[in-house]
Amino acid sequence: MPDPIEILVDADACPVKAEIYRVAARHRVRVVMVSGGFLNIPIDPMIERVIAGEGFDAADDRIAERARPGSIVITADVPLAARAIKAGAEAIGSTGRPFSEASIGMALAMRNLMDDMRAMGERTSGPKPFSARDRSAFLSALDEAIVRLKRRGFV
Repeated sequence: MPDPIEILVDADACPVKAEIYRVAARHRVRVVMVSGGFLNIPIDPMIERVIAGEGFDAADDRIAERARPGSIVITADVPLAARAIKAGAEAIGSTGRPFSEASIGMALAMRNLMDDMRAMGERTSGPKPFSARDRSAFLSALDEAIVRLKRRGFV
């Protein structure tokens, strides 16, 4: 029998925590909130808090170590999404953008290009403000990922 579905959240700057809790409760799915420091979470046996520490990429490393088939990683960090996909997990950005094996290469290339441009002194616009449309797209993407995993036999 496959491992249970688990949502792993890169929680420090995650704008959709309430939505994650709501969808996970509806589906009775475990949530693991991983952060660099203390984070308030609801008192619920299905929600776990993991404090990874302040080290650079400490939270990302903890999530990547735990990612596996049946996991859904919620992150805006493209390199972390790539590590999750490599481990067989699903990966979704907080705007509802699903990452996949087919799309992660282009997402990494774009991220690296923007980093290079900023390093050369170019001014980039940065991400768009988080919107109600992003929140709605995220809710749909998370629900769809859970349903897809359930159809594949994860519980």
